[in-house]
Amino acid sequence: METLEKLQILSGAARYDASCASSGSRRQDASCGTGNTSQGGICHSWSDDGRCISLLKILLSNDCIYDCAYCVNRATNPVPRASFSAREVVELTMEFYRRNYIEGLFLSSAVMQSPDHTMERMVGVAELLRTEERFGGYIHLKIIPGSSSALVRKAGLYADRISVNIELPSQESLRRLAPQKHKQAILEPMSLIGRQIQESMLERKASRHAPRFAPAGQSTQMIIGASPESDLQILRLSEGLYRKMHLKRVYYSAFVPVNADNRLPVLASPPLLREHRLYQADWLLRFYGFSAGEILSDDAPNLDETFDPKTSWALRHPEFFPVEINRADYGTLLRVPGIGVTSARRIVAARRFSVITPEGLKRIGVVMKRAKYFITCSGRPFEKTGRQPELLRSRLLIGDGAGESIPEPPPKQLSLPGLFA
Repeated sequence: METLEKLQILSGAARYDASCASSGSRRQDASCGTGNTSQGGICHSWSDDGRCISLLKILLSNDCIYDCAYCVNRATNPVPRASFSAREVVELTMEFYRRNYIEGLFLSSAVMQSPDHTMERMVGVAELLRTEERFGGYIHLKIIPGSSSALVRKAGLYADRISVNIELPSQESLRRLAPQKHKQAILEPMSLIGRQIQESMLERKASRHAPRFAPAGQSTQMIIGASPESDLQILRLSEGLYRKMHLKRVYYSAFVPVNADNRLPVLASPPLLREHRLYQADWLLRFYGFSAGEILSDDAPNLDETFDPKTSWALRHPEFFPVEINRADYGTLLRVPGIGVTSARRIVAARRFSVITPEGLKRIGVVMKRAKYFITCSGRPFEKTGRQPELLRSRLLIGDGAGESIPEPPPKQLSLPGLFA
């Protein structure tokens, strides 16, 4: 099979993995090699499902021994199969980089023969790029659950980011939809990676010449909508992963029905709005000081489709408002709909020199169409709604204050193989 034909198969097979975002990191002595992890200079393209691609995003192979119900590459699916050699991936990466098509490599794979066999070949790609090609660009390697700890450690020394896909939010869902995968085989490498990252950071403090281990951190991905877990269960899992595994990012991927299987739900379309709301809630966990138990509860375990999670929380807690802009601390400001991390910092900084005015809030960047219902400025309210959640809810809807909408999908561009046409 020709390399271009393999590329068409294996780049297409990789499009359902959402956890390929590049987080800039710096590598030692990269200035005398090829590529740079913190500089751009690429041409962005888009996958056919609307996701932005800035990396050469491919599978090493789609010839899988597993038979997961939701996966297009499952063993029993009659799809074209292909596998790259390590040298082929290296040559493709360097050619695409030199043509300014990409800024780095995202490499995953189906499980060939065994987890260790597959992981060894993937690590071999990264090793060739770093040692022979002196490639200083971004590399993201997907860790195969069940791989040996030695291979996981080696992967972290060559890659900028490594990730283990948790895929489904519970052991029961794994047992039903991916019976060859096990929770412990997923969590063990995640825990190892978290410890190695922490140890590497301590070693770097003692000596700046100590090797870096996955300097851009680790991430994971969950499929949303293929199994019956609530949003609360998903967010509690994410919260635990951030706290215990030191994850950089959890990605949520709306379930796309690609297989006919009676174990899977029948959906008219992927649950993109639910995915969007989970990302917003995840942002609250990571940067706004919220806990999963505050965002949702056992009585209301799923996110509101009408309002973003912070606005929804504010509507359920009228006793918390209004917030006085000129006196509230940073943490309190972050709870106000329409005030983000940057604008909250600007408010705190500006108050040191003068009283904040309504005009000043707009210049600072506060989204007043939402914030005005929840704040006072020197004791004066912007909108008199009292503590009437239903009135406030209707005002927010009328004023288009329901939070960010899902952006329109970008126009299709050439897939990576199409660049050769």
